[in-house]
Amino acid sequence: MQPNTHLGINRRLCGAPTALARGEATVGFEATAEMAADDRGLVHGGFVFGLADHAAMLAVNDPNVVLGSAEVRFIAPVRVGETVTATARRTLEKGRKHVIEVEARVGERVVLSGTLTAFVLDQHVLD
Repeated sequence: MQPNTHLGINRRLCGAPTALARGEATVGFEATAEMAADDRGLVHGGFVFGLADHAAMLAVNDPNVVLGSAEVRFIAPVRVGETVTATARRTLEKGRKHVIEVEARVGERVVLSGTLTAFVLDQHVLD
């Protein structure tokens, strides 16, 4: 299966797909120095969220998918140099609405978990 959405996304900052199947996706990146929020190497949570969001959008994998809402918990910090992997699994598809469970890990350590709700529109959101 090939990605059908978010084709222009910066994979270095938002992750590269490593697995893609109907209703499921895995995306990963290595946390870089430009993601650091301080001089101790703490990675800003927005990058980890972006990774999880990218995985969720790929789990839906429609060119017109948009994020509607997110409820996530940041469980543990990420440090520069660590490899972060996000997995997403669609748990509900009801018309245009898709509910996706996401989890991001560094090795076995969960760093983010949550539920994202996405919608598939008739046309691109900017049209």
